[in-house]
Amino acid sequence: MQKKIKIKINGKLKKIDGKTKLSDLVKNLKVSLKNVAIELNREIVDKKKLNKIILKANDRIEIVHFIGGG
Repeated sequence: MQKKIKIKINGKLKKIDGKTKLSDLVKNLKVSLKNVAIELNREIVDKKKLNKIILKANDRIEIVHFIGGG
């Protein structure tokens, strides 16, 4: 059984399995990577590296959606 850790996503507390990759979290949240920026602990994450980042307890994730307009 996986140990659960607490993280914050867009300011909301969430419990996830320890050793969860950031790419898996994004998939589980059904976030399209096309029009978003992902910030981990106040640093923008390169989308090519999502699969290499393993989340740790108390990580803060912000997912920002870009919306076009005019």
